[in-house]
Amino acid sequence: MALSTQKAAPPNSPFFCRLHNSKQQKAAFLSPKNMRLWSLHPSYLDAVGLVALWREGLLARKVLQGQTKGYIHHPQLFRFRETENPIHVLDFYLKTVHDESIRRGYNFDLSKISPCESRPPSLLLPDKQLEYEFLHLLDKLKERSPRQYSLLQQTASILPHPIFQVEPGDICCWEKRLFYN
Repeated sequence: MALSTQKAAPPNSPFFCRLHNSKQQKAAFLSPKNMRLWSLHPSYLDAVGLVALWREGLLARKVLQGQTKGYIHHPQLFRFRETENPIHVLDFYLKTVHDESIRRGYNFDLSKISPCESRPPSLLLPDKQLEYEFLHLLDKLKERSPRQYSLLQQTASILPHPIFQVEPGDICCWEKRLFYN
């Protein structure tokens, strides 16, 4: 599938194998170490994905605030930690997720984040990372949400979450890659 993106930055990472049985998959889904703060625009996510993104974003927020002992070295948090004000950037990220939830008629609690009065500077995102995440999402949706999968297969240009500015580049070094055929 040839997909066009907008732009990107960083290097490569280790590979790991797909999980093959349902116990492993359930454990991976429930484990915060497999947290996914998508670089994709939240409109691509199905209901399960959007709710999970909100919940995982709130967990990431607690981690960045030092309110949890676990997950402090989670690779998905690197790009937020590298900013001048990680909480402000993550709150802006979550505000966009909240906006998508409102568009769908969901009721995420906006009081869980700080008001976003100003837009933080964009975070750089490699185009290959964006494409990789899109393929990763398609793989998740194939079984979980076949209708959403079919709709997204027709996507010609992948939109990032608004916090990101896409530039040419490889998959980020913090990404744990799955193999895609």
